[in-house]
Amino acid sequence: MISTSTIGFPRTGPAREMKKALEAHWAGTSDAQALLSTAAGVEAEAWRRQADAGIQLIAIDGTLYDHVLDATFQLGLIPDRFQAFKKSTAASASNASNGIAAGLPLYFALARGAEGATACDMSKHFDSNYHHLVPELDASSEPVPDWSMLLDRVKRAQGVVGAERAVPMVVGPNTLLGLARGSFDRSALLPRLVPAYAQLLKQLAELGVPEVQIHEPILTLSGSEELAADCSAAYRELAAVGLPINIVIPYDDVPEETYRWLVELPVAAISLDFLGVPGADYGSCTAQLIAKHGFPKSKRLGAGVIDGRGAWADDGKAARLVASLRELLGADQAISVQPSTSLQHVPYDLSAEPSVPTGLSRPLAFAAQKLAEIVAVAEAVQGAAPGSIQPLDLAAFTGAPEGVQRELPAELIKRAEPYEQRRPKQVQYRPFPTTTIGSFPQTPAIRRARLAFKKERISPDQYRERMAAEIGFCIGAQEALGVDVLVHGEAERSDMVEYFGLKLEGYYFTEHGWVQSYGSRYVRPPIIVGDISRTAPMTVHEFELAQGLTSKPVKGMLTGPVTILQWSFPRVDTTRKEQAAQLAMALRGEVADLAAAGCRVLQVDEPALREGLPLKASRRQAYLRWAVDSFRLATACAAPEVQVVTHLCYSDFGDIMQAIQEMDADVLTIENSRSDNEMIVALAGSGYPRDVGPGVYDVHSPVVPSVGWLADRIRSFLEAGLMGGDATRIHVNPDCGLKTRRWEEVLPSLRNMVAAAALVREEVEAAGAKKEKEGGTKRPSTPTKPGAGAEARAAGGGASTAPFACLCCLA
Repeated sequence: MISTSTIGFPRTGPAREMKKALEAHWAGTSDAQALLSTAAGVEAEAWRRQADAGIQLIAIDGTLYDHVLDATFQLGLIPDRFQAFKKSTAASASNASNGIAAGLPLYFALARGAEGATACDMSKHFDSNYHHLVPELDASSEPVPDWSMLLDRVKRAQGVVGAERAVPMVVGPNTLLGLARGSFDRSALLPRLVPAYAQLLKQLAELGVPEVQIHEPILTLSGSEELAADCSAAYRELAAVGLPINIVIPYDDVPEETYRWLVELPVAAISLDFLGVPGADYGSCTAQLIAKHGFPKSKRLGAGVIDGRGAWADDGKAARLVASLRELLGADQAISVQPSTSLQHVPYDLSAEPSVPTGLSRPLAFAAQKLAEIVAVAEAVQGAAPGSIQPLDLAAFTGAPEGVQRELPAELIKRAEPYEQRRPKQVQYRPFPTTTIGSFPQTPAIRRARLAFKKERISPDQYRERMAAEIGFCIGAQEALGVDVLVHGEAERSDMVEYFGLKLEGYYFTEHGWVQSYGSRYVRPPIIVGDISRTAPMTVHEFELAQGLTSKPVKGMLTGPVTILQWSFPRVDTTRKEQAAQLAMALRGEVADLAAAGCRVLQVDEPALREGLPLKASRRQAYLRWAVDSFRLATACAAPEVQVVTHLCYSDFGDIMQAIQEMDADVLTIENSRSDNEMIVALAGSGYPRDVGPGVYDVHSPVVPSVGWLADRIRSFLEAGLMGGDATRIHVNPDCGLKTRRWEEVLPSLRNMVAAAALVREEVEAAGAKKEKEGGTKRPSTPTKPGAGAEARAAGGGASTAPFACLCCLA
């Protein structure tokens, strides 16, 4: 009664075929049919790999951009601003032999935006490193389903692995509603969605699939126990179709009260995560729930015992865990051995790596190797004599590491002066100072130079000279555009985590360990294999070079400890808390070196702070305490005159407002352009006292925003009451870094951003002058710190003598 299954596999292709195909399609060098052909090949290769490994039930995974977007798109839940694209798509589809290809312009408009239509918001997928596109719903939302994309994929899969093994997977209706934004009553909207899902199940039953996976990770969240009535009604209707349903719940354990009614749903199988977050000190309580409450004989238990989002191989616990479940539930209990989450969160194949370090505490395993582990565990348990496998204590099992739990001394995590005293000593700004988040385009020339250096075709000095030229270009471009606070552009950094990991002890880097972050954005997470430390300065040379080219302030640029940790594969023999503290100590030395080099504005990015938040409310306070303390440990050594900036993006921050306040950064820059000022309203409503830089345009869209549109965005910050209307403390910047954009998009976008800031600045100053004149009062002067004239003039847009090779492209 022991079987094997998967619940998702990397959608990238073994050699990043999907990234290349997507970018070629967007660039106009390949058509829709070429893209779909590549996608079909990538998917078929993934299915064959699972079949060849011996997996019995293979989840039919695949997407052109994002699986949540796929569900939204196929349900026809298209926001009103895309109606013109929707009509055009419908017309094209009626005249096309391939309706899927005809629908791609609308599909990609939702993901990337288009002229006159902002892209759907993007958010982190639960507590993973993956981003999903956020569904937008309201009280009038009515699904108009067309499941062609999914049905086409299933038919192709059946031709590859056989109808008896191909299991479709789809985002569940409760999870889709839970991820959506908008004004709607979920209990009223769910009954509208369920018939559309029932239609899909009927179509799948006609294709002869053995079952369908409906993924409902929303049931891991605190408060999911309140979904009992809605879930029960929905799954009764879906079960009535007659197709067996496997409800899949990855990313964490479910709350105990949710478990009580979950096991009563009329489904054929329930797949649960027995491992949770790798390295988390709280682990997963799924085994404890089953030990306490049992599991119904009438259902198959999907035992997620192979780590779906960690790089480490199973250490033998998986077989012991499954054997213990079998002993508890009986030899006749149907159990499927499977990953804890989709394997999309790990690299494709470890065998592609040319050199893996020896002497690791345990072997590494990527998606292909984890398939072998699944089969090996099932075979070991199925063939084992009773009592031959040492059992685990299910009532106590969580899988949490027993690592060091250091407490940080209070004096190490506190700035020398409180914000109110140090802010006047820092760089002062004119209204709406402009800046960027850090990176500039990673051009083909930069990538060629990096590859040549890596392959030793150019010397370290030659590589450094080429990067210096790129830095000079970036500084000159920003000077010419009139940007107030400059960045060096990060030409030397392939990735905001990889760059630092390569310079720290305790890390291992793969050659081909790519993981999808969203769409065509892939990252190569490093693996923490030992204690972390810094042996030399990491960013000081580039900062000094850039600052030497301008009188304006140049930001020092670091990635924060929590983000480096979250975007790495952590150790599982010690806690994330301890690893974050080690990273923070390493970064603390870099902060001190940058300050000694004259850095007056230091940006320490923590975009992953929110994504690491545990899914259970009861576990969040402990996480936020060590996460915030890690950031402060890294930055608290900065002198009062150093302005510390942090950047947060693509997550829901409303529930960590107190933690953001406790980070004690002087300036907070945030993603904002896709979220309709939600965070701005929250910050204004909370009375957030520090400077804020709301993103004014979407860096993930190729659309160049107009001056008027950007000016309206900036005005909206004042209308929301941000900073009490003090425009000198409202920074103007893009949503995020610009590394994935082309200079042809970056330059006009920044030019328009600077022009929009100037336009609204003039309006504010004119209104202030008029008010003074009418009131007969003297306008307050902009405060400056003693000796800060050069910085204040530079931040106000003073002339520069920095060189710039060519200004023709700025015209």
